[in-house]
Amino acid sequence: MTQKYYIITFGCQMNVSDSERIAAVLESIKYKPVQKIEPADLVVVNMCSVRQSAVDRVFGLNQKLVKLKNHNPQLTTILTGCVLKKDEKKLSRFFDYIINIKDIGKLPKILRNKNEGKKDYLRIKPAHVNKFSAIVPIMTGCNNFCAYCVVPYTRGKEVSRPAKDIICEIKNLIKRGYKEIWLMGQNVNSYGVQRETDAKQNAKLMRNKINFPKLLKMVNNIPGNFWIRFTSSHPKPSTRAKLSAGLVPYRNKVSGTGDFSWNELINIIAKGEKITPYLNLPVQAGDDKVLKRMNRPYTIKQYINIIKKVGKKIPDICLSTDIIVGFPGETKKQFQNSVKLFKEINYDMAYISEYSPRPKTMSAKMKDDISIEEKSERKRILNNILKETALGKNKRYVNKVVEVLPMEYKNGLLFGKSWHYKTVKFKGNKNLIGKFVKVKITNALPWILEGKIEYRI
Repeated sequence: MTQKYYIITFGCQMNVSDSERIAAVLESIKYKPVQKIEPADLVVVNMCSVRQSAVDRVFGLNQKLVKLKNHNPQLTTILTGCVLKKDEKKLSRFFDYIINIKDIGKLPKILRNKNEGKKDYLRIKPAHVNKFSAIVPIMTGCNNFCAYCVVPYTRGKEVSRPAKDIICEIKNLIKRGYKEIWLMGQNVNSYGVQRETDAKQNAKLMRNKINFPKLLKMVNNIPGNFWIRFTSSHPKPSTRAKLSAGLVPYRNKVSGTGDFSWNELINIIAKGEKITPYLNLPVQAGDDKVLKRMNRPYTIKQYINIIKKVGKKIPDICLSTDIIVGFPGETKKQFQNSVKLFKEINYDMAYISEYSPRPKTMSAKMKDDISIEEKSERKRILNNILKETALGKNKRYVNKVVEVLPMEYKNGLLFGKSWHYKTVKFKGNKNLIGKFVKVKITNALPWILEGKIEYRI
């Protein structure tokens, strides 16, 4: 009898990518996917402990899982992803197995008592859900230890994938007709930085002088008609923290002080005909003192200087950021510096989060002294500024023809992303999904552009 699986993903795009690898492992042992949870013989929850809200959603599944177990006593449940030990302990009673995301290659052994799969989970060929847009992890882990973040505790230290594996995976995707490639890492700046224990791989990366801009250029040089996007980068100016931690960084010839120079990356983006003009550069706070408490090693002046360099070289760049409001000790005056920054930068998009303490992080030891109401108000203020700036940015596209990759069809309307990563909706046929089209923009709203199709490319 064929066993059926259902995967639930709570988290970022890296979790989404991990779920595709989980699916590939399960399908290698003849499990079949189902669209609803009820008929599943195996439920895998791939979660992220970065935010309490995600953890709460997993707890919210408890009743559902109990009911499913009562109906099907043979049901197996597995928890994986970025899971803190503290969360793992609390959630253990709800699941049959809890495994590290790096150990998903062991699923055949756990479920079927078969030989283990590949131990390096990033070398598992993913079962992509999307047939035209793919996430390609270039590294895993993080060494930054931002005061609010659990990623270094759940995913471990930074480890880069060999460039040849990345290029091979992307070439295969392009051959299969993929139109959009996302290069993914917790901190793409550090691509090429390896743990000392990875001596063989590290020596090869250093010998070939492959840092992130050079990897980006290599991907751009792959033949085919496709777009390249990446996330996320870090505004930090150097890797001295990595040196002090006993790590071996790649020293590029341009700056000699870090993983790459921003001038190097900006030039690659500007010249790359397949690299889209979209940059997510998380600022996290608009005040230097708050940034210091967050263990973010840069100043607002340094951050703005990067944005100015990008804008000078790539005038049509689409900018997004991540920011936290209500971090412990953030005064109203310090928050006003975040307001000032939003008004100065004029972001196209921002991911605004209200601070919540996470176990094991440095900020968990700080007093969470900002009320829920105040955090909500600060988020509302920034969101209103963003709404105004995003509308202003979007109005520039009215009466222009833009290239769009349709991704979804609803009630006679296509929804897709433009070259500049703007959401665009327009009337069209469902068969245009995953195919580049030209759309003339007729109206601009803060979060979406409306248009009419000109022609298919």
